[in-house]
Amino acid sequence: MDEKKIKKNEGPCSLIEILKVIGGKWSISIIYVLISGTKRFSEIERSIPNINTRMLAKELKNLADHEIVIRKVYATVPPTVEYNLTTKGKKLEPVINEIYKWGLEYVY
Repeated sequence: MDEKKIKKNEGPCSLIEILKVIGGKWSISIIYVLISGTKRFSEIERSIPNINTRMLAKELKNLADHEIVIRKVYATVPPTVEYNLTTKGKKLEPVINEIYKWGLEYVY
């Protein structure tokens, strides 16, 4: 298997820029929860132990700003907000699954 090794500051996108998008403490967990489909804010919050409401809102905004997550608001009372992965976000699924497998093998 001939895999290309990552070189420091290679190409237009460095690892630092990538981590600005998905490197937040909770970003990968949020993406992992959304892999299974559309979720409401409260469903995401319940699915991720120890995350607080403020941090979840901040991470979801960052992911939406980078077009990883779509935020859809419905005009109901109270407002209903749903989150889903974009096509770009769905492409992270194999990466996150590999990180998960690595964690099962080496962390526990």
